[in-house]
Amino acid sequence: MTFSNKDAQSVVYDLIHTIQKNKDYLSELDGKIGDGDHGINMNKGFTLCEKKLEGTEPSMSQALRVLGQTLMEDIGGSMGPLYGVFFETMADKSEEVSEIDEATFEAMLKSALSEVLFIGNAQRGDKSLLETLFPAQEAFSAALTQGKDFAEALEAMRFAAETGWRSTEDMVAKIGRASRLGERSRGFLDPGATSCYLILDSFATSIKKMLK
Repeated sequence: MTFSNKDAQSVVYDLIHTIQKNKDYLSELDGKIGDGDHGINMNKGFTLCEKKLEGTEPSMSQALRVLGQTLMEDIGGSMGPLYGVFFETMADKSEEVSEIDEATFEAMLKSALSEVLFIGNAQRGDKSLLETLFPAQEAFSAALTQGKDFAEALEAMRFAAETGWRSTEDMVAKIGRASRLGERSRGFLDPGATSCYLILDSFATSIKKMLK
């Protein structure tokens, strides 16, 4: 099962629209344990990317690169660089591939996770986007090892991402502004883990529609 890189710019447009639709929800979550601007900043970056893509016909990889560069350059705080390197790395791992298969997408996920770990200060268990991204990547790879196809691996990724995201509600934050709250940060979903789940869920939905 594969999909055409050249014809898959909708994957990135779906990501943009997902963040736009959830802008208020993300800021509401962030208002409980952070600065309250996660949704605002994410919406700003993703909407700027949408404007930059207007009138162009990019491949998925080209659109991912524009998204990554926009987030890196135009979003404040820690999340811009993290998501910026996430999407730029995905572009790096796919731009030379015309038909994206499960092995290519696995490489995109693995490399993106590695780069996020490299530039960030968080570790697994700190209550961050890693609680979503780590299990999602592991589940996708495990599904392939078990002989499952691309679509099934995407569903495994989606399920693990949701489980990881929901687990942050019972965690104490060890990084970022929320860490200042100590035990009082327990009982709230992490905003970064939430946006990461929304992104991975959107990837799964969009790609499954195009597989052939």
